[in-house]
Amino acid sequence: MHHEPDSKKDRPVRRTVLGTVAGVAAGYALGHLGSDSGGDGRVGDRGTGAGPHTRPTDGFVFERLSDPDRTVARAADGGTLATFTDDARTAVLAGPTRTFSEPRTTAATVTTRAWVRVMPYEWQRGAERRDWFARWFSRALGDTSPDVFAVAFQYSSAGAPDKYDSAGVRYRGTAHFGPRNQEVDNPLAFAYHDVQSDFYDYLGIPWAFPDGTRMRPEKARYGHVDCSGFQRLLWGYRMGIPLLHTNTDSGGTGLPRRAFAIAAHGPGRLLIPHTGERLTDLSTLQPGDLVFFAIIRERPKLIDHVGMYMGLDDRGHHRFYSSRSAANGPTMGDLAGRALLDGTGFYARGLRAARRL
Repeated sequence: MHHEPDSKKDRPVRRTVLGTVAGVAAGYALGHLGSDSGGDGRVGDRGTGAGPHTRPTDGFVFERLSDPDRTVARAADGGTLATFTDDARTAVLAGPTRTFSEPRTTAATVTTRAWVRVMPYEWQRGAERRDWFARWFSRALGDTSPDVFAVAFQYSSAGAPDKYDSAGVRYRGTAHFGPRNQEVDNPLAFAYHDVQSDFYDYLGIPWAFPDGTRMRPEKARYGHVDCSGFQRLLWGYRMGIPLLHTNTDSGGTGLPRRAFAIAAHGPGRLLIPHTGERLTDLSTLQPGDLVFFAIIRERPKLIDHVGMYMGLDDRGHHRFYSSRSAANGPTMGDLAGRALLDGTGFYARGLRAARRL
């Protein structure tokens, strides 16, 4: 369940840089994100900066930071407004507080001021001086339309209303993981629902990829998306990042089909490469990052699951959102393994890599 910000309840109050919210130029009021490297829905400012420079026309300060290389936009009082990472189209902006929950599968909630959006171009150093960015940023600062998080929850396995486009295509609504796998009896098993359902299966429409490949949906998979299919539905079909038919980068730049291929060849910035070892340092992560797991015990080095990092939940744990068999679709819950990156749980032990699109 996604609780939309309440206009009165979430009306910001001006505070210092480490406060919860602050006034912002251009006539908009948005929450500040504290100078912090944690994953609690705040934009991390990890690394050493190269020194700020100011655009006097808008009153913002743009500061360069490293590890990973990125630009942080700050208000005049130093509060963080947004973070833009080199080579990535993902931007995390400060906005009104929201709470995400899924009572069917977990008592945990994620309350965040981070709004994850996709820019029209990959970020490069100095892009704050480009005309496209000035136009985009002025709109994005005050935008409370559904961001990546809100759109993701439009497919929640816990229940989401159906919406149809003008052609009669159901483009959002409750998604499931895949058809029932009759060879598996345990409903909590990873393969209880079958993999191989891609975004066009959920939509029930044929899809032509840039390399000329044309795929047709399987009728039995209508309304279904597996873990990587869900990320392609979210980031590709809904957010506009190019999609590939293949599992390599030979067909161009875009989101490949499988989790291991997205980790290795996907667009954006590879934050944490796959070395075969469990990841324990989560300090570089920010909301919206893709996180990758090796969850087949017999193949501990094979990445075969992908999710989206949400930030810290109300219990201080790093929580992610993904399409999973036990929940039969997109979930932030804890059926057949807690949806956490830290601790000793199934997915925490399988965490292997991270990428920022």
